[in-house]
Amino acid sequence: MKKFYLLLIIICSYSCTSDDTEQVIPKTYNILSLGDSYTKGQGVCDTCGYPVQLKDSLVTKFSIQDTFNLKVIAETGWNTSNLINGISSENLTNDYDLVTLLIGVNNQFQNRPFSWFEEDFPELVNTATALAKGDKNNVIIISIPDYANTGFGQAFGGATITDEITVYNAFIESFCNENNYNLIDAQDLIFEGLTNPELIAPDNLHPSEFAYSQLVTQLLPLAYEMLME
Repeated sequence: MKKFYLLLIIICSYSCTSDDTEQVIPKTYNILSLGDSYTKGQGVCDTCGYPVQLKDSLVTKFSIQDTFNLKVIAETGWNTSNLINGISSENLTNDYDLVTLLIGVNNQFQNRPFSWFEEDFPELVNTATALAKGDKNNVIIISIPDYANTGFGQAFGGATITDEITVYNAFIESFCNENNYNLIDAQDLIFEGLTNPELIAPDNLHPSEFAYSQLVTQLLPLAYEMLME
């Protein structure tokens, strides 16, 4: 009799399964990051910018079977009009699970009329929303980092840069609040660059890998929540 029960246990261990066993279905997540040098990751390695760091951080929170695809549309020196044209030149689909948008610093640096930004920024947000399956809840807007307290910034305006960037970011914040968009505040991301060189890339202007990791710390909880919904 003991041999019978032992045999039964062995058989069940191989053949008896529970109907409650959860089947893991692999998922694919598509991420799109739009912007300028801050999104491209100028001055740091190819995997050191915030889009790749964010993607890599998300990978660790999901099943090993899930796939994450990242597309970045961003170039150093791009203002809002350049980004609009850059997006138009791509054959994009409207199926992105997460879209980030960080733009405007070159409008300020190039002394473009502020009215350009007032017209272009809402258009870019609407485009980002359309690409994010038409759902604004899949979009994260990032405010413009203030580069005043970098070696480059000190040579090109210092406190004046801060004043002007603040105006741009006030517009961004107001737009996001009025239209219920997710906003991550990055204005002070490298503002302590003169006293904390670890925040600045070797070019003495752009955020370092460490600074971008600080930005990802802000982005990650929101991005994870969005993808889980």
